[in-house]
Amino acid sequence: MKLIIAIVHDEDAHSLVKKLNTAEFGVTKLASTGGFLKSGNTTLIIGIPKERVEEAIKIIEETCKTRKEITTTTSLMGDNSVMGMPLEISVGGATVFVIDVENYLKL
Repeated sequence: MKLIIAIVHDEDAHSLVKKLNTAEFGVTKLASTGGFLKSGNTTLIIGIPKERVEEAIKIIEETCKTRKEITTTTSLMGDNSVMGMPLEISVGGATVFVIDVENYLKL
């Protein structure tokens, strides 16, 4: 048994959960925050047999593509004003952890 923890961009979460459910993976969805801009992420927890790990990772990889986005950074100037600076960043993709499960109980 394996546990996949996948941290994905909020924009990818809905379609990813739908595709995983269609492939008969049970998914627990948690709201999370993090990254450079402290933007919304979704953490998915998926418990599966070790034989299906590659199948799940392939679905995650196909669904969660990185893309470029323009955002505005803020900084304090000498007179305490805030100035926005445009910045191109990569968003999306997925961070995936695959963990061995020593024991699994469904009560």
